[in-house]
Amino acid sequence: MNEGAIPCLEVCANSYQSALAAQNGGAKRVEFCDNLAEGGTTPSYAQISLAKKNLSIEIWPIIRPRGGDFLYSETEFEIMKEDIKVCKSLNCEGVVIGILKADGTIDKKRCAELIELAKPMEVAFHRAFDMSNDMDQALEDIISLKIKRVLTSGGASSAMLGAEKLAQLVTQANGRITIMPGAGINENNIKNLIDQTGATQFHASAKEFVPSKMEFRNTETKMGTIEDEYRYELTSENKVRALVNCINEAFNLK
Repeated sequence: MNEGAIPCLEVCANSYQSALAAQNGGAKRVEFCDNLAEGGTTPSYAQISLAKKNLSIEIWPIIRPRGGDFLYSETEFEIMKEDIKVCKSLNCEGVVIGILKADGTIDKKRCAELIELAKPMEVAFHRAFDMSNDMDQALEDIISLKIKRVLTSGGASSAMLGAEKLAQLVTQANGRITIMPGAGINENNIKNLIDQTGATQFHASAKEFVPSKMEFRNTETKMGTIEDEYRYELTSENKVRALVNCINEAFNLK
């Protein structure tokens, strides 16, 4: 059966603890990453290793050496290749990649090199797709690379705002690749997204803020640019479960 025919939720997990919450909430897999505020970067060896050692959920680390655009230097490309080797050594189910050329087209040559290096792991394409200069052509390029699925908001700031384009992409894909909507998906809008797009697999962080347990708090300085450094984000098991229940109900699954 084509993967896209099996309804499910993928969770963007920013840590081992988030991956555990995704598993407990009933998600099928995690796109494993760090630095969600930058759209996700490659997680550490320790995070991936611990997840593969202790969890049964599918682990698909993102291969992204930094935030920002998706045009990478030779050094960054070498880092991506080394990270893929690490993921393969830890028996990850797959990796998530995305590389563009300066003109906004898919860098098919470099992507093909990473795909070959990743074997026997499977490969998905992340939202670099949304930053391409022509999503219709980009989809055909990605399909030609035999990539398993593509995460996309339809080029909009959220999947709901991009629902019309997502529906068109699902039609264009015609079962050749899984179109997986993501960005701003929650239990209040996923049913509408299912109805409007025809997609069956969905991507969400399902995160919530966790307050710090620090009693002493220095309010005069900061370690970074985040407004409130006395809280952090983790995937919520309850939010994952609610999304999974919505998907199961929409597709009449038990």
